[in-house]
Amino acid sequence: MIAHRRGWPGVASLQVEVLGADGAPETVRALAYTELVGTPEIGETVDLNTNALRRGLGTGGDAIVVSRRDAAPPAEPIRGHMMKMRYTPVQTMVDALDDPASEHYTTLTHARDLGGMPVVVADLHSSLAPIVAGILAETPSARIVYVMTDGAALPAAYSRVLATLREEGLVAASISAGQAFGGDLEAVTVHSALLGARHVLEADVAVVIQGPGNLGTGTGWGFSGVQAGDALNAAGVLGGSPIGALRVSEADERARHRGLSHHSATAYGRTTLVPARFPVAAPERRGDWVFHAQVTAQVEQQILSPAAARGLAHELIEVRTDGLLEALRDLPLRLSTMGRDLDEDTAAFLYAALAGRAAAGLIS
Repeated sequence: MIAHRRGWPGVASLQVEVLGADGAPETVRALAYTELVGTPEIGETVDLNTNALRRGLGTGGDAIVVSRRDAAPPAEPIRGHMMKMRYTPVQTMVDALDDPASEHYTTLTHARDLGGMPVVVADLHSSLAPIVAGILAETPSARIVYVMTDGAALPAAYSRVLATLREEGLVAASISAGQAFGGDLEAVTVHSALLGARHVLEADVAVVIQGPGNLGTGTGWGFSGVQAGDALNAAGVLGGSPIGALRVSEADERARHRGLSHHSATAYGRTTLVPARFPVAAPERRGDWVFHAQVTAQVEQQILSPAAARGLAHELIEVRTDGLLEALRDLPLRLSTMGRDLDEDTAAFLYAALAGRAAAGLIS
């Protein structure tokens, strides 16, 4: 290891010298999750996983430190027996809020429902900040808890967006559910995470999204965001108010993602088993209304109608857009989704913010 770069909470960012394919030394970027391996020192020898780096994956463009040759992993006092990333070489033990050894165990044992708490669910991690902006644009005092599922990145620390939202006080806390780890609290399931958000962290709103690194194949069901439907189901069966943030795009080159993405159509129209709300832009007299009308029609045809055929009454709700672009621009971070920023694909962020505003209107 030859140099430190600027990291963020939970992540040490490094420059590491490795041997390239031709045997010559080269310098690569690497990330070390401090919860797992601590912070490597200059001059140390580290073992790296370079799979994503070598393949040039968009999200995984760094090597990952697996171990440090001359340093023991950090020892943390763990009361419980909850293991995440189970039976892998990097399995890690955590204190889960629903573990019998947890100080929150009694609360979780007696928690029965969410008491109507709004739960916003999205497909892409890039929706997190816009959803938060939409909530706070309507209700600045709202207490927001993020539940990170295990569909994509497993370490919560990997998300610089979450780190910034936490540092700025825009998100009160995070809970990593399933095999995901590294949140302020840990939970065995999304259900426990939602109950913890409500009864332990006293959330007004919970936002449930996978971490960075959505995996898609171009097939109908082969995408990690399909679990968004499962998250809505969890919110519904626990007595919350499920809200589906729509994945839309004005700029995606792939036809299946322009307008309403097939990811939203599948996860919400075919996977969801509880009634949920789906916010769209309220009609306005302006030039881009043609696009919004198209999205509304797609939601009716691809989400509401298939659900109705199964006896399920989803609700399309129209939400005003005024002030949301300003709220998005005021966020203390750069918005990006699939490599596009706010100006390049405004609708992608606007529809996430609409879901946030809709949730704020349901806070009791």
